[in-house]
Amino acid sequence: METFPWHQLSSMDGLEQISKKSFEMPVVIFKHSTRCNISSIAKMRLEEDALTLGSQVHFYYLDLLNHRDISAKIAEKYHVHHESPQILVIKDDECILDASHLDIQADEIEEVIAAC
Repeated sequence: METFPWHQLSSMDGLEQISKKSFEMPVVIFKHSTRCNISSIAKMRLEEDALTLGSQVHFYYLDLLNHRDISAKIAEKYHVHHESPQILVIKDDECILDASHLDIQADEIEEVIAAC
């Protein structure tokens, strides 16, 4: 089984890198609470279904319990309400998709990216 291509988001500098990378390709940020069963299910479903996106998108993983400050900055920067679990698709430093809980769907991510 292929390993999911997560990039860890663990610093404010990483958030700045996401901003810059989003001008090259869409970026997905997955905000995950390691203590939440729904978050674990959403992560597993995303990993199972989103490998087909391959090189079309960059995936970042944020551990909310260890990086609440980064999560708060994401909410402020991209004008979204904080939720967990949550995905954001960032393109040209703008949030073009925000989904949470079991509404996190790889096919929706694919549709949004295809429209970019």
